[in-house]
Formats: sequence, C-alpha cells, structure tokens
Amino acid sequence: MKRVAKNQDQAAFQIIFEHFAPRVKSFLIKSGFDKNQAEECAQDVMATVWQKSQMFDGSRAALSTWIFTIARNRRIDLLRKTKHLEPEDLHWGPEQEPDQEDVYAVQELQDQLDNAIKDLPAKQRELIERVYFGDLSHAEVSVQTGLPLGTIKSRLRLALEKLRRALK
Repeated sequence: MKRVAKNQDQAAFQIIFEHFAPRVKSFLIKSGFDKNQAEECAQDVMATVWQKSQMFDGSRAALSTWIFTIARNRRIDLLRKTKHLEPEDLHWGPEQEPDQEDVYAVQELQDQLDNAIKDLPAKQRELIERVYFGDLSHAEVSVQTGLPLGTIKSRLRLALEKLRRALK
C-alpha cells in the first residue's frame, strides 16, 4: 500500500485489488446486495482505495480494516440513497446534536479497540479481520487459509478473550 500511496504503483495496486475486490464483493452480497450491485460497489470501493491511498495509515488500522470500513460506509450511503422515506419517517426540525461526552466515549472505545487488535498476535489478528471485518464464515476462512476449522475457532476464542480483557 505504501508503494501505491507514494508512487501510484499499478502493479502493487493490482495485487491489492485481486486480493480484496472479491472479498469486498462477498461482504456486500452477504449484506443484501445483488451480484450486480455488489460488483459495482466493490469496483467503486477499490477506486476509492486507489484515489485515497495516501490517506491510509498502517499505524492506525490494518489495510483490510481500512478497506472494509470504506466498503461498509459506501454500502450505507447506497442504502440511504435507495431508501424511500414515507412522510411519517421524515424528521421535521433540527436534529439534536449528540452529547459530546458520548462522542468522546465512543471515540475512546474505538481507539482502545484499534490498539487491542494491533496488540494481538498476527495469526489471531488476521482471523479477527477476516471473520469480523471481512464478514467471512469460519468455514470460508478455513478454505482460504488451509487451517483446520478447530484451529480457527480456538484462535478466535483466544483473540476475543484478549480483546475483552483489553477493553475492561
């Protein structure tokens, strides 16, 4: 990703694209998009990754986390555009500002979670990202990684326990 951000390296981006585009498409299909919508949105997400590559900060999040966050936000944007609101669903008047303490607390919790995920052993972190951010089933991860299903479940259980302790 550094080569893409610094040099607009097309070969490096192709590797990223070939790895993540099918996973993003799968995530979108599992989220309720049909195959055509998912394909179009995945293309859009990957174009955003290319265009905003210099915004990626590997010290804040893994590349997969960053890409799937873009995908999730794009999915939400598309759902909002296509949702037809009935008049009784529309909010009239100014919206109440969120309480700043709540905003701060959520941001602090997000930062703690990001740090806790970074502190996980690489094998556990990779599985957390695939299952929870990549929206893959344990069986799909087993097929992709070649790891036995029991190993995947054990590593995930250990990782989740470490995350729980870190967030207390």
